Amino acid sequence: MIIDGKQIAQQEKEAIREQVAALAKQYGRKPCLDVIIVGENPASLSYVRSKIKATEYCGFEGELIQLPEAVSEEELLRVIRERNENEAVDGILVQLPLPKHINEQRVIEAIAPEKDVDGFHPTNVAKLWLNQQCIVPCTPLGIMALLEKSNTVLEGRHAVVVGRSNIVGKPVAKLLLDKQCTVTIAHSRTADLGEVCREADILVVAVGRPQMITGEMVKPGATVIDVGINRTADGKLVGDVDYESVAPVAGAITPVPGGVGPMTIAMLMYNTLQCYNQRMTN
Repeated sequence: MIIDGKQIAQQEKEAIREQVAALAKQYGRKPCLDVIIVGENPASLSYVRSKIKATEYCGFEGELIQLPEAVSEEELLRVIRERNENEAVDGILVQLPLPKHINEQRVIEAIAPEKDVDGFHPTNVAKLWLNQQCIVPCTPLGIMALLEKSNTVLEGRHAVVVGRSNIVGKPVAKLLLDKQCTVTIAHSRTADLGEVCREADILVVAVGRPQMITGEMVKPGATVIDVGINRTADGKLVGDVDYESVAPVAGAITPVPGGVGPMTIAMLMYNTLQCYNQRMTN
């Protein structure tokens, strides 16, 4: 079974679009997401274009703020403060990575937690681990939606997460724990990674190494979620999973592209709507 992230993401965005139309009538304004990008990184620009396209599709308001590569950290923080104080703005997204002269963590912490649509602010991170209401990072949220929509049984199953980032690996491990999975977090330096992966009923790979997980490392019938997006020397997009060797072994698998990527953007729309609803009802 190929888990079609593109189709599931489209269904999510359509549902959000319908809600927005009704909520705009109820509250007199649409949700608003402001996106800030620093510099001209081609990959970042591409991601931002996809996000802006999705906001327009869902019926959100919003502004794209493009700042030069050489912008000072203080100026970027000032722009964020303006958005924090603007009652018409529900969500603020700063596209990462940032230029080396800017402290990324300081920027993340400058965004008001209630407008932090990425779910990266320490307040939201802490609340996730304490089982309190919070904004959950988009990619882990998208992974859980893919597992749910593909009818993957989670309770009592062994999930292996390859990757320990704060953005994907750690939060998705927590979400799987919350669904009664037994969870192992592995990484590129795990001793005998293949043996650990072969124990997984659910294998989530977010390690940033092209085609690192091969067919002999996967348990027959496992559900495989490939978070990686890597470009090979010939320009081809591939995941962290070697799709050709893993697909015949897995029971279900996400493709790259068209798997987790579209879901990340759909969940960004979902998080923006959550921020809006929270602010409108408080």
